[in-house]
Amino acid sequence: MKKLVPRQSVHTIYDIDANHLWGFGVRGIITDLDNTLVGARDPHATPELIEWLNRLQKMGFKVVIVSNNNHGRVSAFAEPLGIPFIHRAKKPTNVSFHRAMKLLGTNARQTAVIGDQMLTDVLGGNRMGLYTILVQPISIKDEGFFTKINRRIEKWALARMKK
Repeated sequence: MKKLVPRQSVHTIYDIDANHLWGFGVRGIITDLDNTLVGARDPHATPELIEWLNRLQKMGFKVVIVSNNNHGRVSAFAEPLGIPFIHRAKKPTNVSFHRAMKLLGTNARQTAVIGDQMLTDVLGGNRMGLYTILVQPISIKDEGFFTKINRRIEKWALARMKK
C-alpha cells in the first residue's frame, strides 16, 4: 500500500513548487497527459499550460510526456509543444519510466513523476524510486472505462489506508 502514496499531493500542476523540486535535485519531469495537463478530451495545451511548461524549461527542467494513450492522441498534443513523449506506456511497468529517464538524461533521484492516478503514475514512479506528485484529475466525466475502474480501486485503497 505504501507504493500508492505519493511524495506530494496537489490540486493542479500549477500548485507544484518548481523551486522546491529544483532544490531537491530534480532536473527531469515525467508527466502524464490526460487529466493531468489537460482534460482527457482536450486536444491542445491551454495558454496557461504553455506558460507553465516554458517556465519549467527556463528553470532548466527537462520534460517528457508519458501516457498510456495511443500515438495519435499523444503526438497531436506533444509535437506542437516540442515535448518528447512516450505513448502506450503501459504504466505502471518500469519500461516506460526507464525510457523517459533516458530521454531526460536523468537518474531516479533527479526525476519527478506527475500524474492523476495512484495505480499508474504514483505506483510506477514509487516502484522506481522517483519523486511522485499526485494531482487531482481535471475532468473525471471524460475518463475511459479502465480509468474508471482504477478510480474505484484507488478509492478502496484510500479507505484502507485511513484505517
